[in-house]
Amino acid sequence: MAMILLIGTGAGLVSALLFGVVATMSLLAMLLSYIAPLPILIAALGWNHRSGLVAAIVGSLVCAIFLAPAAGAVFAIAVGAPAWWLAYLALLGRSDAAGNLEWYPLGRLLVWIAATATLITLIGAIALGPSFPDYRNGVEEMIRAMIGSGPTHPDEAEIATLVSLVAAAVPLVAATTFTYMLTINLWIAAYTVRVSDRLPRQWPSIPETLLPREALIIVAFAAIGTAILPGYSGLAATAALGGMGAALSLQGLASIHLATRGNRARPVLLAILYASLLLLSVWVVAVLAIVGALAVALRQRAGAPKPPSSR
Repeated sequence: MAMILLIGTGAGLVSALLFGVVATMSLLAMLLSYIAPLPILIAALGWNHRSGLVAAIVGSLVCAIFLAPAAGAVFAIAVGAPAWWLAYLALLGRSDAAGNLEWYPLGRLLVWIAATATLITLIGAIALGPSFPDYRNGVEEMIRAMIGSGPTHPDEAEIATLVSLVAAAVPLVAATTFTYMLTINLWIAAYTVRVSDRLPRQWPSIPETLLPREALIIVAFAAIGTAILPGYSGLAATAALGGMGAALSLQGLASIHLATRGNRARPVLLAILYASLLLLSVWVVAVLAIVGALAVALRQRAGAPKPPSSR
């Protein structure tokens, strides 16, 4: 127990530091803030999920005391709780009929990552105001502040159009970004813990990751909701579309890795793919999401065991 508290406290302090440097508004600080969940994930994966819970609590308290109470709440919602929860799921296992240990499927873990990113995005939007008009006003204030410091000054009609576009795009982009950020942090943490021989579960074959078919249903309903629902309901649907769309793009990436196994041109093909992803990210992500959706529809195995409910 003492080790759990010690590791958790240390991880929480480091995570809070990485989160807090964003106040400097430098590019390096922004990049460091993206790995704020990493210490909590490492603590939870390598020293029991309780250590991760301690880290999440300590990090939240440190941010609340030394930055602001609101910063502590943001840390808890966007960094601490998601990191602990995802690590907990990653270490969730059960014994099958033969006595072999089955770990929580990566595909369902990816769905949880997308759901977590969606929830973080929705809470962040609501934080701007309890009603959707308040959210739009918050977006408008930020846009006017940026325009005021720029060389050009568009008219009111152009500003109104820009506000509408940004207000609609923010939940999609934010949920997509959070999904990628959490996934990358979880992979780095798991790999780090594995190298130190502390990872309890066997390293999975990531290219064989398969989202559950329900992911396609979620995307379909999210797309419909984005098109027809007003206010925060539509925003939530847009965030879900971004989060699950990002999960499908990762599924597409995994499927391409799987399909190119044994191919002599694989290194070149993957290099081109990743270079395209960096240069033409939006379009490549969309194509990967389509590939991922097809992979889920075509490869979904019938009669797959249900995910474990307890460790």
